[in-house]
Parts: sequence; structure tokens; C-alpha cells
Amino acid sequence: MRASAEIKPDPSGGPGDGLHLALLIEEGRGEWHARRIVRSLETMGARVTVSSLPHCAFDTGLESGIDIPGFKGRLPDGVFVRSISAGTLEQITFRLGLLHALRESGVRVWNDARAIERCVDKSQTTFLLHKHGVATPRTRVCETLPHALEYTEGLDRPLVMKPLFGSQGKGIGMISSQSELPAPEAVDQMYYMQDYIAPKDGIFEDWRVLASRHRIIAAMTRRGTNWVTNIHQGGKARAYLPDEEMAAISMAAMRAVDADYAGIDLIRTPDGELQVLEVNSNPAWRGLQSVADVNIAWAIAEDFLKTVIAHRAALGLGAPVALAAAS
Repeated sequence: MRASAEIKPDPSGGPGDGLHLALLIEEGRGEWHARRIVRSLETMGARVTVSSLPHCAFDTGLESGIDIPGFKGRLPDGVFVRSISAGTLEQITFRLGLLHALRESGVRVWNDARAIERCVDKSQTTFLLHKHGVATPRTRVCETLPHALEYTEGLDRPLVMKPLFGSQGKGIGMISSQSELPAPEAVDQMYYMQDYIAPKDGIFEDWRVLASRHRIIAAMTRRGTNWVTNIHQGGKARAYLPDEEMAAISMAAMRAVDADYAGIDLIRTPDGELQVLEVNSNPAWRGLQSVADVNIAWAIAEDFLKTVIAHRAALGLGAPVALAAAS
């Protein structure tokens, strides 16, 4: 694997010298992704403290009002969010509130609460893609079974049913008639119904593109023996070099949800139109790394660090060491 040429490891220091960053992971889990991000950032000269949002707190006895373990009441220079951790509605609201507060306090958060909220709720993602003119399958999201029955009366095409919150292909299904609608309690009274995109020539294939605000980092094609092609569901990955069209729609999807980095799932209709299925604001890339020839963690860490330094410069805080490639 090759590291990006823009910022090279330097034992005598790097662009992150003097920066103290927070990396927020899911509580109680060994995190393959986090270890690689930390290693990359530290190689670039930054100091990284790993914690999780459940261990953070609001505290008005502190000048910053926010207590993050390892920062002694001070604010980090930047925050990288790998996970907000599972929890109750109250806990998730609190954790997102912390991320909002960090942004309001001038800390650059990757991805911040706004992007996470837009992506974790598939209905909001779909709406924003549509609003910004990014091609996506027709989707209807509504509450309660009566409304779903009204939409599916005389259904003449298959629909994909997805949980509003979820990833890795878990909990999705397909219906071909109104009678196949799941019971309300099985879907928490929320019906996310998206037109099914049939495969061309019987080949079940889609694409995952991993991107940041700065660039397309890596991509793969996924093929499966059925219409669920996620790697965790048995799909087979192969490295893929996105063409101009694929890169353009991926970056447009990023802008639609205002993400710093994301995994964008793409599919092509039988008549050749490229469409966005989903945008993931906390993407995993272990499967992608297995086929990619770029060090993904390094590239993501590099883009995060570059953004933090630029943000601090815009606030007049300066940067410990300027990015040579950015000058």
C-alpha cells in the first residue's frame, strides 16, 4: 500500500505538530479503523486522545463548558468522529448536542452533528439528494401502516424496504405486493419504501465510493448472488477506478449532505443512469482496504488534518506547521 505523497511521515515532526486532537469511537470496542487513523495522525505529528461520547460531559464549571477526557476542560484542536455509539433517544440527543456545541465553540468536527443527522436518517438523506438534483431511486417514507397501504395500493413494481436507521444491509427486504408490507411493530411504525433497481443482464452489482471534501479516496465494485451486495452480506469486492461521471455524482452527494468524508453507495439502472442509494457519514472501509492500493486511513487522516489546520488559520489561530503542498 502507498501513503499519499502530500504529507510524508517525518520522525522529526510534521504538519500536525502542536495539535491535540480527539478521536471519538464506539464505547467498549476494539476499533480497527481507529487504530489506523491514530497511527497516521501521530506519524504526521499530532497528539491524539481516543475517547467516546458517553464519557464526555457538559460542565458549566469549566470555561469551555465541555469536558472531554484527556483535555482537562480545554477544547481539542479538532475532533474526528468514528461513532456516536448506540444508545437511547435521550443519550443520542445528548451526544449529538455535544458535537453541536463543539462546532459552535469553533472546533472543527469531522463529520459534525449536522452531517451525521442527515446521513443516519435515510429519509433525510434521500430528501436532500432529491432537493439538490442528485439522481436517486424514487422513495416514499411515511408513518403508520394505513399510509403505507395507501401508497402501495395496486403496486406494479417491487419496492425495497429499509430501516430508517441501519447499515451493512441489515434489516432490508423487498415487497412485490401490498400484502407483503411488514407489520407496524416490525418497522417501528416507519415505512421507508424505495423503488427496486433491477440488475442489467442479471448481474447484481453496485459501487462504494469513499470520498472526502478534498478528493475521491478509493472505490470498489460489489457483486453478489442476490440484490443485497454488501460485503457483510456476502458480496464480493473488487477495486474500481471511478470515471468522471461516478466521481461527479459522488461529490455532489457529499455536498448535498454537507459531509466531510463519507461512503457513497451507487447503482446503475438498466437504462444506464447512475443513481445514489445511500450516503454513510461514518463509513467502514475494511472491505474496501482489502482491495484498494491506497492506505485509506492515511488519506482520511491527511484530509482531516489539512481541514483542521485550514479551519484554525481561518479563525486566526494559525497552524503549528504549514502544509507544504498547500502553500
